[in-house]
Amino acid sequence: MEDFELLRHITIGQYVPGRSIIHRLDPRTKLSVFLFITAAVTFSISYTANVILVLTTLLLVMVSGISLRYILSGLKPALPLIIVLAVLQLLFYGEAYVPYGMQTRTLFHWGWIHITNGSVQLVVVSAMRFIELLFLTSLLTSTTTLTDITYGVEDMLRPFSRIGVPAHELSLVATIALRFVPLLAEQLEIIMKAQASRGANIAYRGRWQFVRNARQVSALIVPLFIDAFRRAEELILAMQARCYVGGRGRTRLVRLRFTPTDYLAYAMGLAYSVVLLALRNRFPL
Repeated sequence: MEDFELLRHITIGQYVPGRSIIHRLDPRTKLSVFLFITAAVTFSISYTANVILVLTTLLLVMVSGISLRYILSGLKPALPLIIVLAVLQLLFYGEAYVPYGMQTRTLFHWGWIHITNGSVQLVVVSAMRFIELLFLTSLLTSTTTLTDITYGVEDMLRPFSRIGVPAHELSLVATIALRFVPLLAEQLEIIMKAQASRGANIAYRGRWQFVRNARQVSALIVPLFIDAFRRAEELILAMQARCYVGGRGRTRLVRLRFTPTDYLAYAMGLAYSVVLLALRNRFPL
C-alpha cells in the first residue's frame, strides 16, 4: 500500500502547526523573503552561490522546526522528471552552456552526444536550484496557513489596485491553486487504488519499471483531469450561490501588523539577496 500513499510525499500546500519564529512571522514578511531568495536562486549560476543557497534554505528549515525528512519526501514524486531532464541536459546541451568560471572543455563526444564541463555544471546547478525552491516553497506553505497566505498576498498587491490590479481575486486564485495540490494528490491516490482493485498492475516492479509506470500514467491522467474539472465547477457554483462578486467593498476581521521581528527578518532577507546577487559574478566557481 506504500505505493499508493501519495499524500505523505506532498509537502507543498500542507500546513504544519508549530511555534517557531518562522511560524510567528507575518505572512507578508515570509512572502517577501521568499521572493527575495527566489530571485537570488534564479540568477545564481555558480557552484559556490548555489551551495550557499542550499545551506541557507537548510538552515531555515532547521529553524522552523519542521522535519527535514518530511520536506525531502516531496522530492520523490518529481524524481523521474528530474532524472529525465538531467539526462537530456547532460547529453544534448553540449557547448550551448558556457560553464561559470571555467573554459568550455569536452569530456565525452560520440556522434550526437556531446558532454562538456558546462553541461555537467548545468545539471548540478539545476538540481541544487530545484532543492532550494522545494525547500523554500515547502517552508512557506508548511509554516503559513492558506488563510494567512491569502491575506498576505492581498495586502501586498493592494497598492497596485490603483492601476487596476485585482488584488483580492489574484490572492484567491493563488490560494485555490495551493489548496488543489494535496486535493489532486488525494484524488490520484483514490484512482490508483480503484484501478489496482480491478486488477491493474499500478505498482509494477522490475527491470523496466520506469517505462511501464510511465505507460500507466495515461490511464490515470484522464480521470484525474475530469475530477479536477468537476471540482472546479462545483467551486464556481458554490461561490455563485454565495453571491461572490470579487473583492470590491469586502472587509475582513483579521488585520495584519508588522512586529520588530518582522522588520528585522525583512531587512535580513533583502540584504542577503542583494549581497548574493551583487557578488554572483565574483565567485571563483
